[in-house]
Amino acid sequence: MVDADFAQQLLMAARRDLTAWRKLAHDIEVHDSTLGFHAQQAVEKSIKAVLAHAKVVFRRTHDIAELLDVLSDAGLVAPPDATELDRLNPYAVEARYGYPLAGPLDRDVVGARVEAVIAWAGSAVSDVGPPG
Repeated sequence: MVDADFAQQLLMAARRDLTAWRKLAHDIEVHDSTLGFHAQQAVEKSIKAVLAHAKVVFRRTHDIAELLDVLSDAGLVAPPDATELDRLNPYAVEARYGYPLAGPLDRDVVGARVEAVIAWAGSAVSDVGPPG
């Protein structure tokens, strides 16, 4: 499905993940895999929102690198820090099931990236509402 309503739904879902991120990011008892999942989901859904808004067909995937390739192939502007975003891929599935991660999640850096990607997506789909 690719249309403006779907784009808005995806962006709202991304913002819900951002809200979860914000509420959990400073709690040291929350494992990186949980936070990484919400960060990955927010970025994934934001990219998909931009693609849907542009009426670009994409397959169901959690692979941020693949979604960025689809974005590029469609001639759309990449989100901020695009070259770093696929580092969140392991949090989509592997980390949720206990597979080891490469290292600790830099919560400040990742949080800033997620915020920037959602702002980029909001701008791309002509949405001026506040994130979260």
